[in-house]
Amino acid sequence: MKKSDILLALVLGGLSLGAAAQAPAYPAKPIRLLVGFAPGGAADYVARAMSDSMGKAIGQPIVIENRAGAGSSIAAEVAAKAAPDGYTVLIASPSSISVNPALNSKLGYSARDLMPITKVSSSPLVIAANPASGISSVQDLIAQAKKSPGTLNYATSGNGSAPHLGAALFLQLTGVEMTHIPFRGGGPAVQSVVAGDTQLTFGTPPSVLPMMQAGRLRGLAVSTRERSGLVPGVPGMAEAGLPAYSIEFWYGLFVPVGTPPAIVKKIFDAATTAMQQPSVKAALAREGTEVAMSPSPEQFSAFLNEDAKFWVKLVKDAGVKLD
Repeated sequence: MKKSDILLALVLGGLSLGAAAQAPAYPAKPIRLLVGFAPGGAADYVARAMSDSMGKAIGQPIVIENRAGAGSSIAAEVAAKAAPDGYTVLIASPSSISVNPALNSKLGYSARDLMPITKVSSSPLVIAANPASGISSVQDLIAQAKKSPGTLNYATSGNGSAPHLGAALFLQLTGVEMTHIPFRGGGPAVQSVVAGDTQLTFGTPPSVLPMMQAGRLRGLAVSTRERSGLVPGVPGMAEAGLPAYSIEFWYGLFVPVGTPPAIVKKIFDAATTAMQQPSVKAALAREGTEVAMSPSPEQFSAFLNEDAKFWVKLVKDAGVKLD
């Protein structure tokens, strides 16, 4: 090899090493955490409960960005189309991952566009009514709905959301008719019930518990078969007279497909560290939610494959359609 060729190779090699040395280690800037619902709902609460601790664990601030609308599909599409560099993370429920794709074949994203990181939380739904409605139990609700079909309005965090699907299963099992009023998040849905614009909600504990504790909502039942320690004093569905009814829902973290494995691991490890903090566990417990971490991204992915079967079957059996 000529001396000039050797010199050129050394120069090019030096440039490559210099570029590699200058490449900032992940994460080098704040990370945005997309929430598909308005502030005040369960997704927003879980995201904010964990964001500070997760930011400290990963070494950069976690910035919450609410992209409400279309049953959380807007946030999911933004996440799916973001650069796979670890700076966009989505907190999502079965709505984004299983239900919306089953309801709408024309979505701007597919669940295959999102890489699972870990489940972070789990909780039941809560059926709650405005005390002025005169509904004090599930059996009262069924009786009133049968007496005046379609006149009771129930609010949820959006069409295709887990609360909407919970309500759809209720209607299917009881044979009653009620009118669905979808909102852009659990917070606005609950406010409509408190204001008397709607009579009841199928909501998440973080959305309804503060109003229940203040006496502005009456809890009728949790969506699990037995009582839940997360929502004390409220009967389970078996006790409420509907033993065939049982639903739990979760939130998990996702990133765009193509995100490097090393970055996925850093996000997983930071989330795991955050959710182990006593302050985070206590904050979630106060709102009727418990920490539910996946052992690994691979196991979360396997869980999703099975979980999707339940939600897709429910969509089909209950005849849920887009409004």
